Amino acid sequence: MDIEALKKLHDFASVLARRAGQYLRTEQTRRHAFSAREKLNSVDLVTAADEGVEKLIRDAILEEYPDHAFIGEESYSAGEEKRFLLTGGPTWILDPLDGTVNFLHMFPMAAISIGFCLNSIPTVGVVFAPFLGGHGTLYSAIHHPEGGAWLSEFGPTGPFITLPIIFPPPPLPKDAPKGCLFFGEWGKDRRDSPQSNLTKKATNFINMATEIGGRGGKGGMVHGIRSLGSSTMDVVYVAAGMGDIMFEAGCWEWDVCAGIAILLQTGGIVVDSNPPPHISDKDPIPMADIGGRRYLAIRGCSTDTDGRSPREQQEALVREVWKRTERLDYDRPT
Repeated sequence: MDIEALKKLHDFASVLARRAGQYLRTEQTRRHAFSAREKLNSVDLVTAADEGVEKLIRDAILEEYPDHAFIGEESYSAGEEKRFLLTGGPTWILDPLDGTVNFLHMFPMAAISIGFCLNSIPTVGVVFAPFLGGHGTLYSAIHHPEGGAWLSEFGPTGPFITLPIIFPPPPLPKDAPKGCLFFGEWGKDRRDSPQSNLTKKATNFINMATEIGGRGGKGGMVHGIRSLGSSTMDVVYVAAGMGDIMFEAGCWEWDVCAGIAILLQTGGIVVDSNPPPHISDKDPIPMADIGGRRYLAIRGCSTDTDGRSPREQQEALVREVWKRTERLDYDRPT
């Protein structure tokens, strides 16, 4: 697909995301009428707003691009087919409302995430946070040599500012993860046992925050840990250079697809949050499987004062994070 076709697709998705955002803003004014249903448990929720946005976007996409495949969170969750559905063909991947719990509590970290994949690679990403800024904030990108990444702030009549997301940002901190800002989520799996994913995540967060030398040498001394309640926004903030590391597991391709497209275009990388089996200290680290449910994202950066390339810095930081974190066990139905 050439760049002009991708630009058209990007602009179409951006307009669609804003339409859906207006729908959510209207729904937010009816907060007293909200009714949420549990899926997995009491923190895994779906509202009529999630389902309404998915229908709005799905119908528009399939009318404009009838030959494209479509994967949406709510239609996947409601259906009987639970396998990983992404193929190499042009495919839209949608989370109609990432941050449903935030939406219910009127916490503004909620977003519409529209991703588009070619050859199983996130290629266009549009993330609209309708409750940030005056009338919403849009992050978007086309992952292509002639593409770009942008941030738009909206007023009541349209965008009042659109800026390119500047990349590459500065080098990573010299002793990273020390000095980094780390994003991670507690997730929906709240089972309580010594080997549960929840217990392992708590251990990871404490390890990353602890002073250097603490926790048996696993202390990371990061500047801070942020949990926004939206994996989409976690990835986007790292992609935009407002954080350094996103460590996540247990989410799904619709939570990260659009954000990964933005991250890749701004020079970031995303790998498995568990080290691949038998990988050596010198092996190149492969990109994460978008359907693998485990993601470790590192922001883009420029060459440092020691002459290390961006990729060398990023892979070194990945290995340091792996040393300090427990291996998380998330499967998907087969």
